Amino acid sequence: MIKKINKQSAKKAKGLSEEEIAAMKEHIQELNTDKSGGEIAVLAKIAEMPEPDRTMAKRLHAIIKASAPALSPKTWYGMPAYARDDKVVCFFQAAHKFKARYATLGFSDKANLDEGAMWPTAFAVKKLTATEEAKIAALVKKAVS
Repeated sequence: MIKKINKQSAKKAKGLSEEEIAAMKEHIQELNTDKSGGEIAVLAKIAEMPEPDRTMAKRLHAIIKASAPALSPKTWYGMPAYARDDKVVCFFQAAHKFKARYATLGFSDKANLDEGAMWPTAFAVKKLTATEEAKIAALVKKAVS
């Protein structure tokens, strides 16, 4: 069983913002929750997001599911994520989550995006047009190849 983070242990975590501590608490809850409801949990997290994050997350969810049907939706630190064999391959971080000026589409080390000795693993997303959607679909397909 994963230990809960309380206010006292959170105070000891110097350097972490309130948003980061909240994300850690969400992750602990996720680890203690049944994994069978992954898509339901992801859709619920998306529904909680303010605009424009919600619309972007809905579209990314559809693109990822269509591009890589082998990936399973799950929440990860309170964010929509997509996993293979319960290992996160990619995730969406809404801009509002950490009060950022853009949302992020990120890839873990489980993603097959290697290009030489250096490659990007996270992308700032401010708006989704057909061009960005095509790039995302290609990245997700490559990530699971």
